[in-house]
Amino acid sequence: MKRSASLRTFYILILTQVLSLIGSRMTSLAIGIKVFSDTNQATPLALTAFFSTLPSLLSASIAGVFADRWNRRYMMIIADIGQAAGTLILLVSFVSGTFELWLLYLVAFIQAFFGTFQSPAFDASITMLVPDEHRDRANAIQQLTGPASGIVAPVLAGLLFTVVGVTGVMAIDLATFAVAVLVVLVIDIPHPQQTEEGRAMRTNVWRDALTGFRYLRSRQTLFSVALYVALVNFLLGGTFVLNTPYILTITGSETALGTLLGVMSAGSIVGGVIMSAWGGTRPRIHTIMPGIAVAGACLALYGLGRSPLALGATLFLLMLPLPMVNAAFMSIMQAKVPPDLQGRVFAAMSQISIGLMPIALALVGPLADRVFEPAVGGPRWDLVAPLVGSQPGAGMGLMLLVAGSLIALLTVVVYSRRSVRQMEATLPDYVAVAQGADLPPLGEDVPAQLAGAG
Repeated sequence: MKRSASLRTFYILILTQVLSLIGSRMTSLAIGIKVFSDTNQATPLALTAFFSTLPSLLSASIAGVFADRWNRRYMMIIADIGQAAGTLILLVSFVSGTFELWLLYLVAFIQAFFGTFQSPAFDASITMLVPDEHRDRANAIQQLTGPASGIVAPVLAGLLFTVVGVTGVMAIDLATFAVAVLVVLVIDIPHPQQTEEGRAMRTNVWRDALTGFRYLRSRQTLFSVALYVALVNFLLGGTFVLNTPYILTITGSETALGTLLGVMSAGSIVGGVIMSAWGGTRPRIHTIMPGIAVAGACLALYGLGRSPLALGATLFLLMLPLPMVNAAFMSIMQAKVPPDLQGRVFAAMSQISIGLMPIALALVGPLADRVFEPAVGGPRWDLVAPLVGSQPGAGMGLMLLVAGSLIALLTVVVYSRRSVRQMEATLPDYVAVAQGADLPPLGEDVPAQLAGAG
């Protein structure tokens, strides 16, 4: 009965997260279209993503400490309120006619700061709510929240934007935040009992913030995989911020943009459904590495796209394996890391995996606007024109082609290492506990996400 109740709580959390994400993505899409239409440049959107990444890079380890020490339910509530405050600031600026780009960057930073505290609290809560035998499916279902909102949000944003405008869309977003807060207020999320390993690692807050890094560093293969993920995110996340300007430049249509973003999210949903029904390979690394290689190859093909059909097909196939990759990786981490350390270890893994993202986001906009796009049709462009063409947007296409090819090549190299292929076998399991189960004996010798608000 207790396990059924904890699973029910998990599903309530997931549904609430989807609703909140729909509101947030509607706001993000509406503002993104307006900013690109006003400036005709990719740099403002890249800078928005840059300021959204900084808080996680700077404070994720501190957030992990609080996720392990504080009530995780209250952390999620505070995070939602903080992010809602950012949306309210933007709403007031649009209503008063004082909106400027610097304010968008500031709000992006504020909302990401609160999201940094929400993420480890939510991820670590899954371990306490979902028994081990259901965890692969639960993680796969969690991977569906983003794409599900990614399908609904563009459609609703397109319909509502013409009726209520950007301010009306943001008002709806605020309403979804209110629902999220109210739901989390009434549910129960158990806090893990402290393990021997967690007790041994606990010090003051600032030293405790380094616990996750020490934990990963002591497990060399896991640490190496985290560095590999950082390189993948540098290439994939950095160039993916070009989605809106690339699609708008190729198609010239906001409707096509919304449709293609929906198709992209549909790929993630299909991937999540497949993972939920299938459960992935054993060992899970044989789901993770081929999945990333396929995504890299599809990113390269996405850069070759010259029509909405080609763009949609490659976006769908690019996103299809990523929910499987993320779910499998999260299941490994949840099985290897003691529950009372998971907030700090997950935060450290996230911090390492996005460590290069600010550099990518600071470079990608200026490179697109000042180097690659101006080079289209210029001297020596004929060398790459047979691949990406010579139309507007071809410069960004070349960036996507190079990034995707590097991801596929890097993955083949990492996957060829035996230590990586055997990682799951060489790291002993910690039998994580969902509500209603007994804790394992203290004192056992226990060792130890690809990065991704309401």
